[in-house]
Amino acid sequence: MKKWVLNWGWLALYAVVLGISVWIITLNGPEPIEEPQTEKITLTFRHFWIKEHDRNMLNIFEDVVDSFQQSHPNIKVNFEGMDQTVHREQKLKSEMVTGTPPDMFVLFAGAEIEPYVRSNRLMDLTDHMNTNRIAGKFRNLDAWTYDGKVYGLPIEGNAEPLFYNRDIFERLGIEPPRTIAELDEAVHTLKENGIIPFALGNEERWPAAIFAHYLMDRYAGSGLINELTRGNSTASFNNSAYLQALVHFKDWVMEGAFSDPANDLSTEDAIDLFTSGQAAMYLNGSWDINLFHSASGGEDFSERVGVMSFPTEKLGQQAALAGGYTIGIALSANLEDAKREAALELLYAFYTEEVQRRIVYEGQRIPSMDITFDAEKTGPVFEQVLGLIEQSDHIFLPYDNAMSPEVSQAFLKVIGELITGSVLPAEGLDEIQSTSEQYWQLRGSSISD
Repeated sequence: MKKWVLNWGWLALYAVVLGISVWIITLNGPEPIEEPQTEKITLTFRHFWIKEHDRNMLNIFEDVVDSFQQSHPNIKVNFEGMDQTVHREQKLKSEMVTGTPPDMFVLFAGAEIEPYVRSNRLMDLTDHMNTNRIAGKFRNLDAWTYDGKVYGLPIEGNAEPLFYNRDIFERLGIEPPRTIAELDEAVHTLKENGIIPFALGNEERWPAAIFAHYLMDRYAGSGLINELTRGNSTASFNNSAYLQALVHFKDWVMEGAFSDPANDLSTEDAIDLFTSGQAAMYLNGSWDINLFHSASGGEDFSERVGVMSFPTEKLGQQAALAGGYTIGIALSANLEDAKREAALELLYAFYTEEVQRRIVYEGQRIPSMDITFDAEKTGPVFEQVLGLIEQSDHIFLPYDNAMSPEVSQAFLKVIGELITGSVLPAEGLDEIQSTSEQYWQLRGSSISD
């Protein structure tokens, strides 16, 4: 009996100790079976680097995204490309109305971002820039700033010079024109010798507007467009200087100064005409110069390209250059918590000295940040563009970026119709002015409400 009590006593004691241990473990919480899983995040990023002249830019940003995903295995980036016009004029506008834009997207600054800012669709990056220590490192943020706050970051700069074929000019005895009158003489000489003066592909409607805004700037000066884009009721598109500019543009159309049919030709078509020697001049953005090595012009074609500012009305006048830092990346204001932090981290991965140097050397684009690079290694055309920017006393925002989207659309439409002859210069200015008045009336009523 004593032995039985002893055996069962030990068993009872074991049961009591086991029960106390379980009770203590229960109080302290169960031991985790495995490490907690990191939150899976998917970011959507839409760009428009889908054309040949953007191939190098696409490669750069694909590398950054791939590297980011490798170092952040919990983050998936859906990096999709879309036609620029479809993205800007259709898809993004619709998404902004419904409040469903991509998490990140390439965007044009200036007047285009204003309605998105006023409807609280873009993330304010001001404080985040200071935290990330990139504030003050950009060359110019004016086009991205609204009421003192920054709503996107430029990824590159651009300029819109007049490119010309040195060989053709020298063969025909044409000096680079300094005035519009001298440019007219060059047009006449080129036409007489069976050469297209200007290669123009206006399929997307904005390339011809470059000619228009330069003529408008040269005849009216840069101050008038600033008044118009600020809604100054005393300023009007219906003025003698703008009429003179559009009449001059129409005269070039009638003379056959542009490749025909300009409205049906693409930018690539125009570049091919220029690089093949069929056209003597090409007016467009610096983003196109990496296509000047086209096989139609030979590998050394870029050595034969000259770069100059669009001529002035009179000698000695300021030759303002169209350009700026308007192409960049913005974030949706809808982003929250971990997704917001992930998007910001990816955003800043794009803005490093290494990426900016790749944009210069590989993309042949003007850097948006203050970095050091060797201009002599950028190629003969790009080096000339950089020199032209440094020499320019004034750079103005291209009119289709400066105008509100509604007025810009009317502007581009009118310039395209001047090419087809379906509108007269005075009628076109009437249409632009009417659209501008409607815009500012609607803008005023929405603010008062």
